Amino acid sequence: MYIYFMTFGCKVNTYETACMTAAFEAEGFTPTLEKNLADIFVINSCTVTSESDSKLRQTLRGLRRDHPNAVIVLTGCYPQAFPDEAAAEECADIVTGTKNRSDIARLVKNYLDDRERVCSVAPYSSRDGFEVMSADNIEGHTRAFMKIQDGCNAFCTYCIIPYARGRIRSKPVEDIVSEARKLAENGYREIVLVGINLAFYGAEFGKDLADAAEAVNSVDGIDRIRLGSLEPEKMTDEMLIRLAALPKFCPSFHLSLQSGCNRTLKAMNRRYTAEEYTELVDRIRHIFPDCGITTDVMAGFPGETDADHKESVEFIKKIGFSDIHVFPYSRRKGTKADLMDGQVQNEIKKQRAKELAETGAVCRQKFLQSLVGKEFPVLFEREKSDGLHHGYAPNYTHIKILTKNSEKSLRKMIFYVKIDKIGENCCFGEILPERSILDTNISNI
Repeated sequence: MYIYFMTFGCKVNTYETACMTAAFEAEGFTPTLEKNLADIFVINSCTVTSESDSKLRQTLRGLRRDHPNAVIVLTGCYPQAFPDEAAAEECADIVTGTKNRSDIARLVKNYLDDRERVCSVAPYSSRDGFEVMSADNIEGHTRAFMKIQDGCNAFCTYCIIPYARGRIRSKPVEDIVSEARKLAENGYREIVLVGINLAFYGAEFGKDLADAAEAVNSVDGIDRIRLGSLEPEKMTDEMLIRLAALPKFCPSFHLSLQSGCNRTLKAMNRRYTAEEYTELVDRIRHIFPDCGITTDVMAGFPGETDADHKESVEFIKKIGFSDIHVFPYSRRKGTKADLMDGQVQNEIKKQRAKELAETGAVCRQKFLQSLVGKEFPVLFEREKSDGLHHGYAPNYTHIKILTKNSEKSLRKMIFYVKIDKIGENCCFGEILPERSILDTNISNI
């Protein structure tokens, strides 16, 4: 039978979908990218905002309308956080959460035998360990995601994720090494370590994120290691120094900010101040010259004044991020912020988000301009298109080079490139044959 996966949300969900795909294949199901072929649909949901829930419900109803005889599985963060609401979605034949993902194939097989609707969302407990899954192949990706951490203990006032993911727990180091070796065998050259609260990796058994990166660094065939989104308060000097000692580590840091205003950070229950964040950025840039530092910023948190907003704008200018992701605050049932006074009007949130994004775009172009004339090893990720080869520098800058005479693809190859100009959200450059990472003839490229 053919099975079609739909993934919403973060890189962790992308990884978990790949793991579920492998589990279904092991049970004899055939993944497909063609909806019209599918007998089974698996929706891996996100619930970070109320808008994501609304989009999910629309997707469910559309699938049932267009595929009345298909088996529909709803899994992920939405059912885990709101099991009763999810169970009420009658378009789904099977409803399950973020626990025990390896059981989903069995649930589907049982449903195919008896056609009895299943609602099975197991609650988390403080004794839960890390559910070890593996995804040896992520369709269409040059870099591979590896989930090494799950859960969150922070309880930021705007966030539902601790209820959807449980408490922090981490993948054992030996399992990280084993999975990295399989990914290397399958031709992946870059691994991105991801988690729900990644910077807290290993906290429950005396390890930290540097231990995980060192484990991947030890694996032959893997040339690059990246980190997913990070919470600033756990990035210690010792950890940064250990990461800098790894030849495969890529210095791109996504440091979640949310606000550059201390009053707003406190209301959000964030565990750092703007001053502490600035000190961390300064340390990172001292240790990792030309690194990329990106972030998330929220506009219009409850109680945010015009002065608070302007403080965030000025903070972004001061830091000079290489890129930012801006989003208006979205009320989330079940969180403390949903009940706070001072909810900001939507139009004001949109205007503030626009100003933040425009400020971030200026910072982005300044960062790209600072790279002109410099040389970076570039991993090429996409097939040639529009007369260009596309790849990424270690600091996660998008690099494009013009093709010449060859039709040869550079995908999964690493070459040094000298940056000669910038474009919109990218840099252009030329390959330096004398500094090729690979023993490859590129005279015709």
